[in-house]
Amino acid sequence: MKKPTTLKRAAVSLLLMAAALNVWAGGKKDSGGPGALKDLDTSKRVELVMYFIGDRPAKQDEIDANLNRLLLEKLNCTLKINWLGWGEFQTKYPLLFSSGEVFDMAYTATWLGFVNMAQRGAFMNLDQLFPKYAPKNYARQTKTALQQATIAGHIYCVPTLLGTYTSYGVIYRTDLAQPYGWDGKMANFDDVEKYLDIIKKNYPQMEPLDVYTQGPDIHLIWFPFQGDVEFFKGTDFVFYNPQSDNPRLTTYYDYPKTPQFLSMMDRWNKKGFYPKSALSDTDKSKYDNGKAALRIYNLDAYEANYRAHPEWGTKYVNFVADVAYLPFTQDALAIPASSRNPERALALYDLITSDPEVFRAFYYGIEGKSYRIIREGGQEYVEAINTDDYAFSNAWGARTPGLFLPAAGAPPDLNVFKSEWDGHIKDGAGAQRYQSFVLDTSPVETEYAACQAVHQQYWGPLELAYVDVVSGLEEYKTRIKAAGIDKVIAEFQKQLDAYVAAQKK
Repeated sequence: MKKPTTLKRAAVSLLLMAAALNVWAGGKKDSGGPGALKDLDTSKRVELVMYFIGDRPAKQDEIDANLNRLLLEKLNCTLKINWLGWGEFQTKYPLLFSSGEVFDMAYTATWLGFVNMAQRGAFMNLDQLFPKYAPKNYARQTKTALQQATIAGHIYCVPTLLGTYTSYGVIYRTDLAQPYGWDGKMANFDDVEKYLDIIKKNYPQMEPLDVYTQGPDIHLIWFPFQGDVEFFKGTDFVFYNPQSDNPRLTTYYDYPKTPQFLSMMDRWNKKGFYPKSALSDTDKSKYDNGKAALRIYNLDAYEANYRAHPEWGTKYVNFVADVAYLPFTQDALAIPASSRNPERALALYDLITSDPEVFRAFYYGIEGKSYRIIREGGQEYVEAINTDDYAFSNAWGARTPGLFLPAAGAPPDLNVFKSEWDGHIKDGAGAQRYQSFVLDTSPVETEYAACQAVHQQYWGPLELAYVDVVSGLEEYKTRIKAAGIDKVIAEFQKQLDAYVAAQKK
C-alpha cells in the first residue's frame, strides 16, 4: 500500500479543510434514524458507484466486468469504480462531497480528513445501517475501531478490519555498502550517517538519501526515535510524550532536542546526502528505480521494494520507539450523504469483506490474468501478474484478515516485525492509549489551516538545512506563532485533557 507521507497528508488536510469551509453549509443527512430502515430489497437491479484514490490501471475494465458478473448473481447489482489520480485527488476528492454528485461509496481515511469531513456532513450516519446491512463486517469490528469511527456520537465509516502499524523507518540496499567494509549496523542515526557516507563516496551517480518534492521525512523517524515524541493526530508540527499519563502538547521550537536534529541535518546537507533541488524533484520512485540508496517509509513499502528487487538485499529498520496500531479509520469506507442506495452499498461491502470469491475478484482481479495463487507449506500467497496492465485494488480498507493474502516473495522478516509489535502493543499503554482520541479541528479551523500553510512553506527548507538552521528555526517560530499556533495547541490540549480524564473514569 502506498500512501502520502505525513507532510503530504498535511497539505491534503489543508486543501480539504479549505474546501470544507467554503462549501459544506448544510446539515447531515441522517438515514440512520429509528424507523428509517427497511429489509434489503434486491429485486431491482442497481448500479452502485464507488470512488478510489489512485491511477486507473490500463485494463481495469476487464477486472470490473469479471466482478460485476459475480455481483449480479449474488446481489443483483453492478459496481462502477471511478479513480481519482494521484495528481488530482487533493482538489477533486472534497468536491465529490460538496458538489452534490450522487454516488454510493468512497474510500476514506484519516489522511483524507475523515473526521473533518464527517463533521461537515459529507458522510451518512451509519448507526443503524451498518449493523443491519453489513452484519458480518460489523460483528468483527472491535470496540476501539467503532470508537474511532464515531464522530459526535455517530458512526460515519466502516473501519478496516486489518490492523496496521505506526512503524516508520529506513529502507536501504545492503548490496551497495557490503563491498566497502560496512559493518551492517543500522540501529541509530550514527549508523545511518555512516551508511550514507559510504554511498556518497563510492556511488557519485546516486543520491544517498531519497528526498523529493513531497518533502523530507527524516523528522518522521528522528523525533519518534527519541522515545518521548509522538506526532499528534495527523499533524507533523504538534507532538506529545506517549509515555506520559497526562501529556502536554508542544512543537518544534519548544522541544529541547530540535537544535540537535537540525545540526545533524545541516551536516547531512553539507555532505551532499541529497541534492539542493530536492524539494522541486517530482520523482517519487528514486529508490525503486535505483537512483537512491536509502528511503524513509513504512513496512508496506519495504515489502514492495524487497519483492521488486530481491537482488538488492533490501532491509528495513523501524525507528519509531513506541509502535502502536494505526487508527482503523486509517483505511475505511464511507457512504456519502448523497447516496440513494446506502443499504445495497453496505450489503455489497459486507459481501466483499466476507465472501472469498467476491473479495478476490474485487481486490485482486482475475486469477491467471492479474494474479496467481502460490501454495507453499500449507500457506497461500498472492502474486501480481502483468502489473503494466493490472493492479490490486486501492480500496485498502477492504483488506480483511483471512481473505487478504501475504504477497509471494515477501521479505522473510516481515512477520517477525509484526509479531514483535503485536506483542508490544497493549490497549491503555503508551502510544496505543491515545489512538482512539478523535481530534476536532473546527474550533480553530482558520488558525490550524494557517499553521499548516506556514509549516509546509518553512519547515521543509529548514529541515534540509537549505537555510541557516538557527535563524531559520527562529523565523519558523515567529511565522507559526503569528498564524495562531498557541491557540491551536491550547484547543488541542483541552480536547486531549478531556479524553485522558474520560479514560480514567
